[in-house]
Amino acid sequence: MLIYATSNRRHLLPEHMKDNLTYTHTDDGEVHPGEVIEEKISLSERFGLWVSFYPFSQDEYLTIVAQWLSSFNVDTAAIQAAKPEALVWALERGSRSGRVAYQFARDYAGKHPSAL
Repeated sequence: MLIYATSNRRHLLPEHMKDNLTYTHTDDGEVHPGEVIEEKISLSERFGLWVSFYPFSQDEYLTIVAQWLSSFNVDTAAIQAAKPEALVWALERGSRSGRVAYQFARDYAGKHPSAL
């Protein structure tokens, strides 16, 4: 992975006190809150790289759960039986992601040692 960093406007152009008369301090003391947002947008526009993580479909989630359970040496019959529990697990956490699948598999394998 290669990361490029660039300097922002304040380091390239002189800044005068009269330029800051319209700025106000935020509760946390930040002087230029708008510039933070502008810099984030300019970086994404400059490099055109967007990394998005979309929620899995139910089938994708269950496939990942099965892979994790398999890696924990849970037998095939127990993996099939775990599907309803895996769906409830995801629903309770409001997400179907690889992390949620992994957490479910670890919990399931730990609670069901007879499935190993």
